[in-house]
Amino acid sequence: MDMNFDLVVIGSGPAAEKGAAQAAYFGKRVALVERENVYGGAAANTGTLPSKTLRETAVQLSGFRARGLYGVDLSLRRNATVQDFLVRERQVKSAEHKRIEENFERHGIETFHGTGSFLSPHDIRVLADDGSITDLHTEFALIATGSSPRKLDMFPLDDARVWDSDQILNLEFMPKTLVIVGGGVIGSEYACLFAALGVQVHLIDGRATLLGFLDPEVSGALEASMRRLGVDLVMPDRVSGCSAGEDTVMVTLESGRVLAVDAVLIAAGRVSNVGLLDLPKAGIEQGHRGLLEVNDVYQTSVPHIYAAGDVIGFPALASTSMEQARLAMVDAFELQYKKEVAPILPYGIYTIPEASMAGESEESMTKQGIDYVVGRAAYSENARGQIIGDHEGFLKLIYRVSDMRLVGVHTVGEIASEIVHIGLTAMMMEATNQLFIRTCFNYPTLSELYKYATYDAMGNLQRRNSETSS
Repeated sequence: MDMNFDLVVIGSGPAAEKGAAQAAYFGKRVALVERENVYGGAAANTGTLPSKTLRETAVQLSGFRARGLYGVDLSLRRNATVQDFLVRERQVKSAEHKRIEENFERHGIETFHGTGSFLSPHDIRVLADDGSITDLHTEFALIATGSSPRKLDMFPLDDARVWDSDQILNLEFMPKTLVIVGGGVIGSEYACLFAALGVQVHLIDGRATLLGFLDPEVSGALEASMRRLGVDLVMPDRVSGCSAGEDTVMVTLESGRVLAVDAVLIAAGRVSNVGLLDLPKAGIEQGHRGLLEVNDVYQTSVPHIYAAGDVIGFPALASTSMEQARLAMVDAFELQYKKEVAPILPYGIYTIPEASMAGESEESMTKQGIDYVVGRAAYSENARGQIIGDHEGFLKLIYRVSDMRLVGVHTVGEIASEIVHIGLTAMMMEATNQLFIRTCFNYPTLSELYKYATYDAMGNLQRRNSETSS
């Protein structure tokens, strides 16, 4: 067989899939190497889709959305079984595997299952599980091997009750008490979904602020919501030791507090999956935690080898990973239709409730010395918000005073990760407050929050100007 390709992609997650499809769509011969038996990487198998599906399952099983709608507080379904919890997640994963496989077939991408490693800058060896070897020659390569949970030696990792964020998807029992180590996005999301099911969750993090990259108002609202959900936020504090007993796992904190729980979830960061690539043979050096350094078009230090997704680090989101890989292929094959990854990126946190943001914050505007005005609208004062029973959510908009151009969107509440896109699109179009003042929104909808948050910003600016003039 002819094993000469225009592009070889290593990995099959979001960056790998979209990079491969991009090149194949424009007539390039593409090979894709995947170590696992199924496609999709962490996004389809252990991360993005599974965790969000579990969140939705927890919301449905707990009756979270229905609480308070009719004056009746539905009790949490504390006897949810592992089968109840995992059945939908497995259905979604299976559907995603099929979709990705069909996408590869539709684009004529040739796939190879096995561990890929470099023999030279242009040659990649695929070692299959049965020991067979296939050598591929390529003009360009895209490394999109993703990341894995970081291991912490202080924990008894061989104990069946100590999980990382990949292993938790294979849990064999529903714990009644759970310690989560790490209050980042993954830890916070899992804390919410287990708490919604009635599990007593202790979330431990060394930082004093929950998800400090969020707007302080959003972070504060999310923290309050998590406490109401029953999450014990142990912050700031750190784990000093962990031991597995016959009946419980004992977690000792630097503060001296000792927690005896049914299980422990470690969500303390991730490391790049580059250990098996034999990068020195390609002439590539890896950085801290295996991260690969790239330029603004995602070339590594070897110009014909590109890298995208978690393997290059922040922001390590499925959405941005796809765009990175597309841009890399545009550069590699001189396709010229796309010049940059989107200048404004959205961030969605799938906690309960959701939180999302895009663009500037009050802090960033202050640091830049740019005058701004803020407008807010509460879900509780929105007709759709009242209908769905969300009394805590809100939308916060940031406008630049000089021309009333929208520069920042921050929101927490039901479907916040969807709501943020209205503002994101407006910012991409460099829209001003007039966009929302002139737009007629369906009623009742959460989208209408944009109109009233804009009115609030205009009113705040007018009051400020009146106070200054007087």
